[in-house]
Amino acid sequence: MAQSKAKNTPGAKTPPEPSGSEPPPLSWAQTHLLDAHTLTADEVETVLAEARTFAEILNRPVKKVPLLRGKVIVNLFYENSTRTRTSFELAGKYLSADTINFSVDTSSVKKGETLIDTAQTLMAMGIDAVVIRHASPGVPYQLAQFFGHRVSVLNAGDGMHEHPTQSLLDLYSMRQRLESVEGRKVVIVGDILHSRVARSNIHLLNKLGADVHAVGPTTLLPADLDKLGCTVHHQIEPALQQADVVMCLRLQLERQQSGLIPSLGEYARLFGINRHRLMTYPKPNVLLMHPGPMNRGVEITSDVADDPAVSLILNQVTSGVAIRMALLHLLIGHRDMVKQPGLDVLGASGSPNDVLALAEAELQAGGAL
Repeated sequence: MAQSKAKNTPGAKTPPEPSGSEPPPLSWAQTHLLDAHTLTADEVETVLAEARTFAEILNRPVKKVPLLRGKVIVNLFYENSTRTRTSFELAGKYLSADTINFSVDTSSVKKGETLIDTAQTLMAMGIDAVVIRHASPGVPYQLAQFFGHRVSVLNAGDGMHEHPTQSLLDLYSMRQRLESVEGRKVVIVGDILHSRVARSNIHLLNKLGADVHAVGPTTLLPADLDKLGCTVHHQIEPALQQADVVMCLRLQLERQQSGLIPSLGEYARLFGINRHRLMTYPKPNVLLMHPGPMNRGVEITSDVADDPAVSLILNQVTSGVAIRMALLHLLIGHRDMVKQPGLDVLGASGSPNDVLALAEAELQAGGAL
């Protein structure tokens, strides 16, 4: 039996494209990206519009544009990462920024240096942005409070709190197939209690009017999950009924050791997504997602994970670069605008077409810009 869904006011519909060649107006007033739940629907649309522009650039022979030339971006990861750190590094380099991967294991952090001491050191070196991943919730907020408008902070995951860039790229991937998520049933499956990805996705999807459902073992569901604005299930089949999107979450294997699930095999039997479940209960054109890394055969079987007809998993990875390029461009550009009133976020005219024009110039110059 599903619990009742908390009343939720959906976000505004996607605004229609204006007539003619002019792009839609962009809305952005942030220096930092700390979470998904404080983003407005207009700001989300701005990020997605920018990402579409950068996705077009990434399909060209020369992917680099000189939009952030001379800027310095530090990837400060206190936890392991493959997809997020690599895509942020590529995003910065494609924007012509100098990107530095800060190694915690070989830094003064191992000697007892505090986070703020590290931040002071980096700021003294003249950096422009920090991408931070940390096991403790709230660390990005602490850094943003310290830096103010001097350095942009992007949250790449803080404990069990949020992972806003993941939710943005997930939304972008959905919109590539669905155009709009308003009224669409999105089912999140798995360890929601410990998942920052789930929290950010629930916030963002509700903001844009999706019908969000969550299902998993009772021990892996927050007690107040329905208050976030999603319908809660404890059995997989009812949850999957008429789903448009099924998003699996990584089951952290230590949950078995802590007694929250009886065994991995039992979890796969009760909540694993396989072809039978995917083809029986959701809509015929259902989309399958997973933020990675996957535990194949546990939360998802390989035959559906690798099926391009239903799986968006590799699309999510591809979308991550374009989304993070858009965010770096918007955040650092806005901070410069705050420092220099009158300087447009996007450059000369504030149009995404300016980005394409720069890419064309780069291509014609053979990458010499």
